Amino acid sequence: MPVLTRLIPSPVVVDISRGAMDELAGILADQRISASGRLAMAISNGSGQALRAKLAPLLPDADWYCVENGSIDAAVTLADAIRGKRYDAVVGLGGGKIIDVAKYAAARVGVPMVAVATNLSHDGICSPVSTLDNDNGRGSYGVPSPIAMVIDLDVIRQAPDRFVRSGIGDAVSNLSSIADWELSHRHTGEPVDGLAAAMGRSAGESVLRHPGTVTDDEFVIVLAEALVLTGIAMSISGDSRPASGACHEISHAFDLLFPERRALHGEQVGLGAAFAMHLRGARDDAGLYAEVLRRHGLPVLPEEIGFTPDEFVRAVEYAPHTRPGRYTVLEHLDLSTDQIRDAYADYAKTIRS
Repeated sequence: MPVLTRLIPSPVVVDISRGAMDELAGILADQRISASGRLAMAISNGSGQALRAKLAPLLPDADWYCVENGSIDAAVTLADAIRGKRYDAVVGLGGGKIIDVAKYAAARVGVPMVAVATNLSHDGICSPVSTLDNDNGRGSYGVPSPIAMVIDLDVIRQAPDRFVRSGIGDAVSNLSSIADWELSHRHTGEPVDGLAAAMGRSAGESVLRHPGTVTDDEFVIVLAEALVLTGIAMSISGDSRPASGACHEISHAFDLLFPERRALHGEQVGLGAAFAMHLRGARDDAGLYAEVLRRHGLPVLPEEIGFTPDEFVRAVEYAPHTRPGRYTVLEHLDLSTDQIRDAYADYAKTIRS
C-alpha cells in the first residue's frame, strides 16, 4: 500500500527567545541561508535606526534600506534597489508593514526572505501574504512565506503593550474564520483543508484559553507561536482562509471606509470576530471572546477604537465587498442595514450584561 505524504511549506528555522536578534548572523549561517552575510536589511526610519546601530557591527556585509511606509510603491522601490546585487536574503526587520514590504520585494526579485519581528500586532509575520496600501486603499498580495522567522522577546518587550495585545485579537479570530470556512463548505461546497484548519484552530485556542497576560514571557511565547502557526496554516491551504473570514472583511471595511482612523489590525479583527460569532448564534462563544478580549485590554465595542455604532453598521454592510467570492456568515445572512443595526444592538446588550 503506498504511503502518501505532502510537503508542508514552512520556515527552515523559527527562533522565539530572548536575545534571538543578536544571534541572527549565526542562525542564518548555520542554516545555510546566508553563509556570506550578504543581506539586504529592510528597516523603518524610526525604531529601525536604533536596531541598525545595534546590529550593524554584527552584520558587516549587510546593506541597509529604509522603508518609508507600508505601500506597494515602497515595496517596488525596495525591490528595484536590491535587484541584481546578489544578496543571499532580504531581511524584514520591524513590524508588520516592514515585513510585508520585505516579503513582496523579495518575491519580486526571487530572493529568500527572513522575518525578524519587533512586535506581534498581527498574523502576517509568517504568512504567504503581503498586505500593502495601494491607490484603492489596501490590497493583499500572494508571496512566498519567510524562510526563517526570528522573534526576540527582549525586543518585543520594548514595543508598547498595545502591539502585543493586538496580536491576541488576530490569533483568536482564527476560530471565527474557520467557522466561516466550514459554513462555506456546507453551503457552497468549498473544500476545507483539514490540516490547515486544525493548525489554525489550535493556534487560536492556545491563546484564547491561556490564563496569562502580555506581561508573562510564557504567554508571549504562546502568542508568537500561534501567529507563526497561523502563517503556516495559510501556506498549507494556499490562501488566507484559516485566518480570514467575516472578522477580516469587517476590518478591511474599516480600512477602506475610514483610512485616516483605522485602528490596529488585530484590534479590528478581534472585535469583528466577537460580532461574527454573535451573528452565527454562538452567543456563549461571543461572550467568551468578549471576556478574553476585555481581559487583555482589547476593544469589544466600536466606540473603544474611535468608531460610532452607525460607522460600525456601515462597515459590516460594506464588508462583503472587500473579498468578492468569499463566503462567510455575512454573505450567508445577507442582512439589510436595519437588520445589521438590530444585530449590533443585541450584541452590545448581550456582552454588556
